[in-house]
Amino acid sequence: MTEENSANPFFTASTLPCQLPDFAATEVAHYVPAFEHGFAQQLAEIATITGQPAAATFENTVVAMERSGAVLTRVANVFFNIASADGTAEILAIEEAIAPRLATHSDSVLLNAALYQRMLAVPEDGLDAESLRLLQEYRTSFTRAGVDLDPAGQERLRELNAQLSALGTQFSHKVTQAGNDAAVYVVDPAELDGLSPDDLATAAAAARTAGHAEGYLLTLILPTAQPALEVLSNRETRKKLHLASVNRGSASGDAPELALAATMASLRAEKAALLGFASDAERAIEPQTAPSLAAVHTMLSPIAEAAVRNARAEEQKLATAAGHAIEAWDWAYYSEQIRRDEYGVDLAALRPWFELNSVLEHGVFYAATQLYGVTFTERQDLLGYHPDVRIWEVNNADGSTLGLFVGDYFTRSTKRGGAWMNSFVEQSALEGTHAVVVNNLNIPQPPEGEPTLLTFDEVVTCFHEFGHALHGLFSSVSYPKFSGTNVPRDFVEYPSQVNEMWILWPEVLANYAKHYRTGEALPEGTVDKLHAASLWGQGFATTEYLGAALLDLAWHELAPGEPVKDPLAFEAAALTAAGVDLPAVPPRYRTGYFNHIFAGGYAAGYYSYLWSEVLDADTVAWFKAHGGLSRENGEHFRRTLLSRGFAIDPLQAFRDFAGRDADPAPLLTRRGLV
Repeated sequence: MTEENSANPFFTASTLPCQLPDFAATEVAHYVPAFEHGFAQQLAEIATITGQPAAATFENTVVAMERSGAVLTRVANVFFNIASADGTAEILAIEEAIAPRLATHSDSVLLNAALYQRMLAVPEDGLDAESLRLLQEYRTSFTRAGVDLDPAGQERLRELNAQLSALGTQFSHKVTQAGNDAAVYVVDPAELDGLSPDDLATAAAAARTAGHAEGYLLTLILPTAQPALEVLSNRETRKKLHLASVNRGSASGDAPELALAATMASLRAEKAALLGFASDAERAIEPQTAPSLAAVHTMLSPIAEAAVRNARAEEQKLATAAGHAIEAWDWAYYSEQIRRDEYGVDLAALRPWFELNSVLEHGVFYAATQLYGVTFTERQDLLGYHPDVRIWEVNNADGSTLGLFVGDYFTRSTKRGGAWMNSFVEQSALEGTHAVVVNNLNIPQPPEGEPTLLTFDEVVTCFHEFGHALHGLFSSVSYPKFSGTNVPRDFVEYPSQVNEMWILWPEVLANYAKHYRTGEALPEGTVDKLHAASLWGQGFATTEYLGAALLDLAWHELAPGEPVKDPLAFEAAALTAAGVDLPAVPPRYRTGYFNHIFAGGYAAGYYSYLWSEVLDADTVAWFKAHGGLSRENGEHFRRTLLSRGFAIDPLQAFRDFAGRDADPAPLLTRRGLV
């Protein structure tokens, strides 16, 4: 190794606790050389596997494959989180260059006929269940990647994969920029009536950060619905904010985001046909827990019908309360009025009880300790990739190391919207590694010295993303391919949704929901009111979600050779055909900012949130029937499901946990659809 290479922190495993990446030693200049070295190293390792004269065995072929590409894994795990969480112009330029290279490299591995033939030649006799599953999954990965195609087909597939990777990266970058550009600037504070003093201070700080000498800036979160719409009394300001949200990336029919989306949908349809599928939706759903595309539609269609019926009833009630017809920018405002007037719940007024540190340490972490016995110790001696990043050491009840949890909670102009979990290091008995996982959120940062008060939705997001983190931390598998959240897309949201149940659990809520100034508990009866109000707005919530899920499927059910010339017209027609085209209830994501499906790996998979919620709602019912928040229940859930990753069939893991198949009844009750 040259002296230059020895200084690159990705070339060898980190010596920090749990192999936490050495961010203090990492420079932007390290990424490209590490990728280049990683590409070359893994191809050389594969050449060694395929070139050896010995007969194929599990150890010299499958295990060798699992161990290959260590440098590439290290740099990719760090770089792509950085590109999403702190994507400076220099980082984004690297991403645009590297993303298609990575797709090409993946094809070089999975379209390697010699490697595939060795996988086929590995004897199955004597393998334990997880090892046999690994062998079978590798064989399936090769066939799904197109290894059986003729040379011309493989060449076209390589071209498509490289194009799609490049276009997805461009889409993500443009969505982030469009969101920043669409932030609503307001000079007169009277136009922001309804915002709390803390919110006004945050908006003023955002304006200064953006370069405005005065005024206020309402930054956008990624989904269509913007939190400020719940409290802004000025209807024109609400309209301006809503239109800024729904029109980013879609202000005109020739917006670059729309053109990118249409091109990707067309290329994906061609790729699906090349691989023998009628549509990309069928290709994407084939390896999921859902048995087929038809089964997904069979689940979604009746729910959509009931949800729209409920949403129309809610709209009539809102119009009565408002004294005029309801537009999309009115819905949240008058919905909160009904929540206050009829249920005695004012979500905006609860924010002083939801201070970020308390929510994290006395809510999210506390629930995990009560359930699983794990403990959290903040490690201020360990450095993250940005000054806002915090790191906690996580230990088991017996004091043994479980892993590290990294939290990055604040929004910034270089961070893409939304919230997500990534792994810097995955647990693996083969490699002897513990998990290092990160949660990213987009909470507006208050002025220095002021508390970070969360909306109720942000509290939900904290618990939700930590459910993903637990899935990664609790992994107890042999092979990296099966670790943590490396499960089908329509199963991965299940553990995260389950973790939301503890938000209003009396013991947990009492521990974290304390007024940030006085320390007082929530007013008596608040939880009962929140539960009573839980069905209000489900028509809207389900319809806006299904609008996005069904729009996603429509984009990916295109036949090859069926290009979309007018993406906005296509979007409108898709919503109408699905029966979810309510003007006052736009989809949670429109095409122009639907990062999940055009840049985030959820193509033809956004349905998975509702699919997973069947398991989630049934699991909540199980916990309630078995005594709730207890170590016994937590250990059972951890042992039978959270720790298993993809080492066993996910639905079998659910059966091992619940003792039966999932029952959809709790979901229908939760959503008010019975």
